Amino acid sequence: MAQGQEAGGEANLKLPDLRQVSFLNGISGHDLLLGGLLISFLGLIFGLFIYVRLRNLPVHSSMREVSELIYETCKTYLATQGKFLMLLEAFIAVIIVFYFGFLKGFEAYKVAIILLFSVIGISGSFSVAAFGMRVNTFANSRTAFAALRGKAYPCYDIPLQAGMSIGMLLVSVELLIMLFILLFVPGELAGACFIGFAIGESLGAAALRVAGGIFTKIADIGSDLMKIVFKIKEDDVRNPGVIADCTGDNAGDSVGPSADGFETYGVTGVALITFILLAVASPVVQVQLLVWIFSMRVMMVISSAVGYFVNSFIAKARFANADKMNFEAPLTTLVWLTSILSIVLTYIVSVYMIPTLGGDDSMWWKLATVISCGTLAGALIPEFVKVFTSTNSRHVREIVTSSREGGPSLNILSGLVAGNFSAYWLGFAMLALMSIGYSVSTGFTPGMMLAPAVFAFGLVAFGFLGMGPVTIAVDSYGPVTDNAQSVYELSTIETLPGISAEIEKAYGFKPEFERAKENLEENDGAGNTFKATSKPVLIGTAVVGATTMIFSTIVALTHGLEQQYMQKISLMHAPFLLGLIAGGAVIYWFTGASMQAVTTGAYRAVEFIKRNIKLESAEKASVADSKKVVAICTQYAQKGMLNIFLVVFFATLSFAFLEPFFFVGYLISIALFGLYQAIFMANAGGAWDNAKKVVETELRAKGTELHAASVVGDTVGDPFKDTSSVALNPIIKFTTLFGLLAVSLAVDLASKDSTLTTVLAAVFFAISVTFVYRSFYGMRIETEGKK
Repeated sequence: MAQGQEAGGEANLKLPDLRQVSFLNGISGHDLLLGGLLISFLGLIFGLFIYVRLRNLPVHSSMREVSELIYETCKTYLATQGKFLMLLEAFIAVIIVFYFGFLKGFEAYKVAIILLFSVIGISGSFSVAAFGMRVNTFANSRTAFAALRGKAYPCYDIPLQAGMSIGMLLVSVELLIMLFILLFVPGELAGACFIGFAIGESLGAAALRVAGGIFTKIADIGSDLMKIVFKIKEDDVRNPGVIADCTGDNAGDSVGPSADGFETYGVTGVALITFILLAVASPVVQVQLLVWIFSMRVMMVISSAVGYFVNSFIAKARFANADKMNFEAPLTTLVWLTSILSIVLTYIVSVYMIPTLGGDDSMWWKLATVISCGTLAGALIPEFVKVFTSTNSRHVREIVTSSREGGPSLNILSGLVAGNFSAYWLGFAMLALMSIGYSVSTGFTPGMMLAPAVFAFGLVAFGFLGMGPVTIAVDSYGPVTDNAQSVYELSTIETLPGISAEIEKAYGFKPEFERAKENLEENDGAGNTFKATSKPVLIGTAVVGATTMIFSTIVALTHGLEQQYMQKISLMHAPFLLGLIAGGAVIYWFTGASMQAVTTGAYRAVEFIKRNIKLESAEKASVADSKKVVAICTQYAQKGMLNIFLVVFFATLSFAFLEPFFFVGYLISIALFGLYQAIFMANAGGAWDNAKKVVETELRAKGTELHAASVVGDTVGDPFKDTSSVALNPIIKFTTLFGLLAVSLAVDLASKDSTLTTVLAAVFFAISVTFVYRSFYGMRIETEGKK
């Protein structure tokens, strides 16, 4: 299948001079982006300011001790992950050095700079993840303590502050790094540095998402099953799995999403930059589009900050003194308020920045309309998700109803129904918004760019992130609310001698324990819902954004879409069709492999907990036993992630070396299969999770057969929503980004020795299949020495 490898050519990613075009009363693009650099720095300061304010909130020592223990186990896990990321970076470094150093003949210092930015990318993902973990482990104990006042508002306000701190810092750091490359790295090197940076952050996010997802669900399932086996409460202090569960909430639901969000904003931007450099001929138009896109990103930071402050004023006026509140209501208001504000600012900024583009004075509103389709999706998609996952959802109620007589079996079937229906409606919602973008793109100035529809799709993906910090904030809300419940129980604050008098004397209020527990538990349901709503947004950006990057690969392979090569992007070209089939196979292997790691790890965790839990005692589980459960979770997370990474890495190389248009088919396939697999799994899992929450909070049926059925459904949904589905986002983007480099490498080698590329394709495929085998047969549950 070496035919077609003569197609190709090196992508020209040289950045134009930003000083050659003026905006806004004669300000050059370079100087305008310097202003954006300043605003990004202010966004970073804003995120750190909220962090400091959270840290200084009052908290009782019993709760602080629990949250600090959680943080210590999180640090141990994250340190292990950091070492693991260094190993993975070595794989990428070999390819970068070989491609740019040996094949392209770059000077050593240029290769070193590209490598440096790949390290910055992976370090950025790791650093924002570590920051998110620290913020959330401060916020969990502060939320638990604030709940003792008996008011609902602090239970909402503190987790949202933590989320905004993470969201503002994450997006601002991402923007600072990208603007630095754009402004200060020489133009002939900047494109390669963007690619290196994006590959690094994508690799970091993939590793942290996959490993974190495996870790958290091992711990969650191990802890949850004890409720059925021993009829104990969820956060029983005697259960050594509870601390691991809390650690997992941060490893999977804080570390993973923070790294994923960081990578998502970078990769989507790099996809558009790559498109502009490859598909737009005029350097002037290139500068106008690049400066406009980054101005839109700066505007996202501003609109999110303004939306947050306005929403905080409204929410405080409505709920500050309420004993109970609908926790979902102000979160929904925040999302819609920020979305509308972002859309309005998009049109205002566009009309002033690019009143004329390429001689066309209508392009400003056309581009603003396309990007606003994505911004609208960022608010509209969560509404569709809530239809299937909210505690008020008819699908969630159906799961509860079916469980009354049908037990775990009908509970699971009803959840599968919710997931499948959600994929239909969300798929068509994305289709509708992308179709609007496509329709507008048909009116773009003829000849301005190649494939304007593809650029429109990229802008829609970019618009998904139009309220970036808020999207991250509502996602980060969930792990804080989940941990706050656990911190409250593990602190045993109600049983401490003289605690009411102590709190009243030290903090000036009399604690209301029952109301605190009710508010914390109900708020956890809102956290579950909004964790679910953000997942399809990030998944959507992966798929829609991948379209833009895949197009960049096609442009490179076809020498700018020359007609003689275009017939190979067709079902009539057999390798392309075969690539489509290969992509589906890999997606289904991935979901199986990630769930296998969870299954085996959970088995080992349950085995250890059953053997060591001391129910006859009222004492807390020992720190040593808790750390042992954490070690089990870490072990299987690492083993699972290593197998998965090596399959993805070597399969990408193999298919790129096999035949370039086979590889294009493969990239398209993993994006489409991955989209629907991820939406189905995420929303089915979210529905199961909140069905359990309805049983626990509304029906107050803990300890019943109905509760046991809902717990079983939730343990099935756990790896669905928090392991396999969410990790498909960075896996798709890493494959697409790394694939651009891999296929360029393959084409260059093929021009010298086509036999070598065929042999290497076979070798790489054999390695990938070996780790596919290991991802199941090397991870099987072993009993009595048997496999």
